[in-house]
Amino acid sequence: MRFRTHCRGPFRIASWALLLMICGSWVGAQDTGIAPVDGEAYSDSCPDPLIRHWAPRADLEKIGVRACLNYIGEILGNPAGGVRRGAIYEGLLEMLVNLDLERIAGWSGAVFHVNAYQIHGRGLSANDLGNNLLIVSNIEAERTTRLFDVWLEQRLWNDLVAVRIGQLAADDEFITSQYGGLFVNSTFGWPGITATDLPSGGPAYPLSTPGVRVKVRPTDQVSVMVAVFNGDPAGRGLGNPQLRDASGTVFRVNDDTFAIAEAAYTVNQGKDATGLPGMYKLGGWYHSGRFADERLDATGLSLANPASSGVPSQHRGDFGLYAVVDQMVWHVPETKDQGFGVFLRVAGSPSDRNLVDFYADGGVTYKGLLPNREDDVLGLGVAYARISDAARGLDRDLNFFSGANRPVRDYEMALELTFRAQVAPWWTVQPDLQFIVHPGGHVPDPTDPSGTRPIRNAVVVGVRTGIAF
Repeated sequence: MRFRTHCRGPFRIASWALLLMICGSWVGAQDTGIAPVDGEAYSDSCPDPLIRHWAPRADLEKIGVRACLNYIGEILGNPAGGVRRGAIYEGLLEMLVNLDLERIAGWSGAVFHVNAYQIHGRGLSANDLGNNLLIVSNIEAERTTRLFDVWLEQRLWNDLVAVRIGQLAADDEFITSQYGGLFVNSTFGWPGITATDLPSGGPAYPLSTPGVRVKVRPTDQVSVMVAVFNGDPAGRGLGNPQLRDASGTVFRVNDDTFAIAEAAYTVNQGKDATGLPGMYKLGGWYHSGRFADERLDATGLSLANPASSGVPSQHRGDFGLYAVVDQMVWHVPETKDQGFGVFLRVAGSPSDRNLVDFYADGGVTYKGLLPNREDDVLGLGVAYARISDAARGLDRDLNFFSGANRPVRDYEMALELTFRAQVAPWWTVQPDLQFIVHPGGHVPDPTDPSGTRPIRNAVVVGVRTGIAF
């Protein structure tokens, strides 16, 4: 389905959103929802499906085979700002199979997982916002049918150690926030700093890559994960990396190495815990490849200098550090997980070889705000990606040597207000409002012949629906 317009897009979006909300309002709220695209829960388990009582499915689950079909569709538009006004429809169909090899073949502690995506529609960021850094939807991608994760996991010593090997995605487990998973903007999943700085965006939706992950959980409160991936999911080349591996079947293993490690500490997670639950994470990553300097050539001249060779200096390796906090700050008495939750993530990388050198996001969620709607969730989030000192210096150099007055990049910020209504165990409806400040980091608008006007701040409105079959 293609839904796209320029003049009347905002009005059509409002009409579709109203229609979806009316359709959903007559179904009583129940107790679970569709898991976010990013996160371990989405890849390891299935939401309560619409056809959960289908006899063949029940028979398969008895022998250790679990198959899921999940669909997310959304209408988004920008009634103001960006490169142009427009509206789009995009959708993601996930097909997922988990095999419990202990039940099937007597292989103790082993699980096999495979999932694939059918992605359709056109993304708002790519088409109307000028490819901004903090992509407005976490399902936006090139239209294709692609294999995603294919892995085998072996759990050992009463789940003390779990080893996963195969084609993996780092955003399934690393740098994730429990409360941040509510939001539609992609940066609240795989953060904008890693998506911008790593080759091909790193091993994250929609590109996974061969790797190995080891997880150790010495206590119920402490866990440590370490993973090593092929360093470039799509390999070197021009153009969109998603088109270089459109099917997800390239299985590259000869690129540089991307390694990531994360330690997590949880509190009050048990069912009998009396305190407020929380999770705290510290992590870091390293990439062994070569990265171009954002400002200087090999002789130390600015790339904007007419005397420069125009070939950036090369740096060996890149790295980043990050921290994540998820904390419930107020709990509705006599409920399991209703109340206020807050999250915060911060990350940094070297300025000289990265477009984004500092990133932070955070927000607040409230579950069960309305009477008799225990599973609805309201959220307000903000994300900030700072353009590195080196990249900003290059912009100033370009203005100095050319005598132009083009915008100097500084940062991009996204604010999001969203409400996910659980209209049935298998169905969610989620109106969404976003404000994108300095799309692209305050870059020139490509439709401005003078090159002096930056892309305008954008308002994004829309609605998402999710169905588990």
